[in-house]
Amino acid sequence: MQAKRILIIIPAYNEAASIVGVVNSINEQKKGYFCVVINDGSQDDTAQLAENAGAKVLDLPANLGIGGAVQTGFKYAKRFNFDVAIQFDGDGQHMASEIPKLIHKLDDGYDICIGSRFVEQTQGFQSTRIRRLGIYFFETLNRLLIKQRVTDSTSGFRAYGRPAIEFLADNYPTDYPEPEAVIELARAGFKLTEVATEMKARQGGESSISSWKSIYYMVKVSISMLMAYWRSRKNDESK
Repeated sequence: MQAKRILIIIPAYNEAASIVGVVNSINEQKKGYFCVVINDGSQDDTAQLAENAGAKVLDLPANLGIGGAVQTGFKYAKRFNFDVAIQFDGDGQHMASEIPKLIHKLDDGYDICIGSRFVEQTQGFQSTRIRRLGIYFFETLNRLLIKQRVTDSTSGFRAYGRPAIEFLADNYPTDYPEPEAVIELARAGFKLTEVATEMKARQGGESSISSWKSIYYMVKVSISMLMAYWRSRKNDESK
């Protein structure tokens, strides 16, 4: 059987402090992963450092945000016929040694697997208290909207099979897209699961969601999730 072609998509904005360690950690796995860094208009040396570390770098002409950067990765995966795409943060929180856990779930027949800090009690960084409260709120909202428990819908550590790649190359939310994408994918009929993964604290740079923005973030993402749900219902009704 021919080995699967696996693309690691790393969206990065001003991640010079961590990007080399991230790329090196993936290369050290010696799994034949192809690593692409989506440089989202960084104003530091992120792009050059990533390229020097051995990653393919795609430079966006302006800062599009996480949604635009990740979608660029899906378009690349679709165009070059990758079988699996792994979304992997550029800030050093995710552990390359955990990638096979997600891929194994795809082998079990799932279309998407999310690396979760909360599906089981895991070691490592568990995020701030206020952000955990938001994540638990999104878990409740997912139960209501898609009738499925998703414990870590803000996680940016995810594996996607080929059908999901093709869907998301054309249909990926912008701004803070991970929770909204869960709704879009579930409503479109994709099989989604989670697996317990260990994560670390950010290794450098600053989060795009500071503490004072957390409540605004929760409200905005909740509205986006509801809108995604109603859009999918309207699409179903129009068929």
